[in-house]
Amino acid sequence: MGPDTLPLGTYGGAAAAAALLLWAACVLCRRRRKTGEPPLINGWIPYLGKALIFRKDAFKFLLDQQKKLGDIFTVHIAGRYITFIMDPFQYVYVIRNSKQLEFHEFANKMASKTFDYPALSKGKFPDLKENLHRIYQYLQGKPLDIISDHMMKNLQDIFEWKCSQATDWETEKMYKFCCSVMFEASFVTLYGRVPAADGHKVISEIRDKFIKFDASFPYLAANIPIELLGATKKVRKELIHHFLLQNMTKWLGGSKVVQARQDIFEKYELLGDYDKAAHHFAFLWASVGNTIPATFWAMYYLLRHPEALAAVRDEIDHLLQSTGQKRGPTYNIHLTREQLDNLVYLESALNESLRMCSSSMNIRISQEDFVLKLEGNQEVVLRKGDWIALYPQILHMDPEVYEDPKEYKFDRYIENGKKKTTFYKAGRKLKYFLMPFGSGISMCPGRFLAMNEMKMFLFILLSHFDVELAENKAVRLDNSRMGLGILLPDVDIAFRYKLRSLRN
Repeated sequence: MGPDTLPLGTYGGAAAAAALLLWAACVLCRRRRKTGEPPLINGWIPYLGKALIFRKDAFKFLLDQQKKLGDIFTVHIAGRYITFIMDPFQYVYVIRNSKQLEFHEFANKMASKTFDYPALSKGKFPDLKENLHRIYQYLQGKPLDIISDHMMKNLQDIFEWKCSQATDWETEKMYKFCCSVMFEASFVTLYGRVPAADGHKVISEIRDKFIKFDASFPYLAANIPIELLGATKKVRKELIHHFLLQNMTKWLGGSKVVQARQDIFEKYELLGDYDKAAHHFAFLWASVGNTIPATFWAMYYLLRHPEALAAVRDEIDHLLQSTGQKRGPTYNIHLTREQLDNLVYLESALNESLRMCSSSMNIRISQEDFVLKLEGNQEVVLRKGDWIALYPQILHMDPEVYEDPKEYKFDRYIENGKKKTTFYKAGRKLKYFLMPFGSGISMCPGRFLAMNEMKMFLFILLSHFDVELAENKAVRLDNSRMGLGILLPDVDIAFRYKLRSLRN
């Protein structure tokens, strides 16, 4: 060993010392709580903070902190400082404060990075965000009735094509089945029918790519570079190419909402063909990304609970009999919005499954240093750039609000034969008691269509078929998507179905 060399252990020691100094510098420079700010949880890992434990089980972590620190606290998670408001009576003060607490800019940045289109800056694309928001009128009122009718017809067509020969028991995996039916019905309803002879196959190929992309969505939402996610970038590009104008013009019978989006995009010359296609792909994800797992859970819980299944089926059969409609794959069923809304057992069962499987985090970004005024003369000092979060899953599983919250009770949202909309905590009536679709400015604009779609899926399934589980195993929530909407099942489960006897 020459005079200019050092033992290998010396380099290792120097590296360890440097790493220790870097860690110490990060700890010394980390954020400190100021007067009026909520209790602060930094964590000991630089940058990550409490990200790992939060990702493992956000629900348990937040409950533990609430017991220790109270209803308001700030947590350092992956470089962000997030102030959680745990008291549902304080939600309204966050939701209505849209001037200082903004959502759209945050959503725009995340969506543009996730779906690969340019951010909707006012300078480059003036009024584009506002114009796209106005289009959601096609998902309300009379236009909602029209698109719901189309969805009903498409669901019936797909059920007939897929299941009409099931005179004896057929067995399938439930999540795969829900995904297949709901994806194709939603695709055809929104974007139109693929006229090719192998149209079902084309949509199935798009669906398979969609599933691959969707598996990486939690990582993209967490700001992990897509280059680190295997083939995700390639799959995303292939999906976007399906929505290029030369492909979409071949599809027949698309919806007004998609046509209106196309018309607006054409007004912006700086928006390239690929960018427009990326927007269409993002809209597809928004339409089915949460609806598919929500449909699975609604179906799963009904099949797990025979009394719930019987009550919902009796309600469906009664409606068909009272309106003179026949059931069976060869008969077309028509449901008005009023009839769908009056299916109280179906809606209650659906709401109950949404309560148990939804895990959305309602986020706002503080636009400036300011004091958030809350109920009871409480004040919280917030810093510019901080995140403020509501975590409704805590509310949904609160035993003060919902008796036995871990149990599925299909009639939980029914009282005296009518919809129950009054829930209490500590003797006080809650304004917010069920929040699977977000809140305020971040409320899902397609929530009415999503509810109709899931009701219609279950209506057709239960009116046409006998269904039962073919496996006796527990299906649990997969927590990898906590904070992002509807949780997926950790495993799929087999079920079987056959055509109901018309005499039943």
